Amino acid sequence: MAARKPDPARAGESADRFSRRVNALPSTTPEMTTPDLRFPIGRFSFTAADDNSRAEAIAIIADLPSRLRAAIAGMSDAQLETPYRDGGWTVRQVVHHLPDSHLNAFARFKFALTEDQPQIKAYDEAKWAELPDGRTGPVAPSLSLLDGLHARWALLLRAMSASDFGRQLVHPQNGVMTLDRMLALYAWHSRHHVAHITELKRRKEW
Repeated sequence: MAARKPDPARAGESADRFSRRVNALPSTTPEMTTPDLRFPIGRFSFTAADDNSRAEAIAIIADLPSRLRAAIAGMSDAQLETPYRDGGWTVRQVVHHLPDSHLNAFARFKFALTEDQPQIKAYDEAKWAELPDGRTGPVAPSLSLLDGLHARWALLLRAMSASDFGRQLVHPQNGVMTLDRMLALYAWHSRHHVAHITELKRRKEW
């Protein structure tokens, strides 16, 4: 089988790359009735944060491992090999992408909390998804990885103050980003990829 090489426009947009286009929204007309399978919960947007929005975002991040397990419950290996849309990642790749992405996110939070505007490193999520562990590996290790990672991440997030969320990092493409924006982005990213799977299951009626 030829390797798929998804990009943000085809594979479901990583948190790393999506934030560069959050304002590039297409105009909507009454004739546009076909759902955009890339964005089953809509595109990411962020204006400001407060205690309530932060608590909601942290809860979403804390709940991701259980929601992902529920989304893939009962799926066969053949079903895990199904792309969530034509030209997109398989369900298996989506599952493996989440710890890939969120390990980077967790580290970025720690860098921003312990350094003054650290310059963080981007990664090529499309190439990571094509490595053997992401392309064909069993999903159980990634689910276990998310359990521990999100438990630690949620613990850190719940201990952060409002001023902590105002701390900044520098992304090589996105520029300066606050941890408030990062929190909102990765809460969206969590829901975004779970919805890729649940919407696929709904369309396939599995």
